[in-house]
Amino acid sequence: MASSIFHRASGVALYAGALGLALWLSAAAFAPEQFATLQGLLANPLGQLALYAMAAAFCYHLANGIRHLVWDLGHGLEPKAANASAWAVIAFGALAPAIFWVLAAMKGG
Repeated sequence: MASSIFHRASGVALYAGALGLALWLSAAAFAPEQFATLQGLLANPLGQLALYAMAAAFCYHLANGIRHLVWDLGHGLEPKAANASAWAVIAFGALAPAIFWVLAAMKGG
């Protein structure tokens, strides 16, 4: 049940992130002063936390979507397998963005 709620919450977060991305791209194209302000917001620790949360929401939502596709094929529906796959999705949602963030920092991003 918690996995289903997290899936919906991550979908809402991705929708909000898409709106933020559209705002950021619009500012980059049409409003250099606002773009600089947005860049400053994204560079501070709260902005970095928001970007990390978006990456985590994306990774979680992706993994859980794949989990649902596997279920649609009739696999992993037993309670023990469903619980194990839920924990695997949560672990992927937590670890994948951390690995990505470390790799980006190593590349100077």
